[in-house]
Amino acid sequence: MADKIKLLVAFLLVVAGIVGYYYLRDSASVLKLASVLAGLLAAAAVVWTTELGKRFFSFSKDSIAEAKRVVWPTRKETLQTTGIVILFSIIMALFLWAVDASLMVLVNKLMGRVD
Repeated sequence: MADKIKLLVAFLLVVAGIVGYYYLRDSASVLKLASVLAGLLAAAAVVWTTELGKRFFSFSKDSIAEAKRVVWPTRKETLQTTGIVILFSIIMALFLWAVDASLMVLVNKLMGRVD
């Protein structure tokens, strides 16, 4: 029950930040942005204390660690793969164009149209 109250408070903090944005509509953009960011940061701090928030931040930390273990392709591999994809796209476009043109000629001949 306490977590639900904390989540409600976090939601209200976000709403307060947005209301502050509109309340400060005649102020500088920096103040309006600061209002929204303050609401979001305060809400994040409250969510952090909930069980759901702890699980989410733990998941985020694990995701970052997993992303660091990814083996990214080298520049050469990336360029080669990109070249193959572009070449395949061009070949498929030409093939589909040829099939379409052939079918158009065939249909025109069957309909008795002369070009």
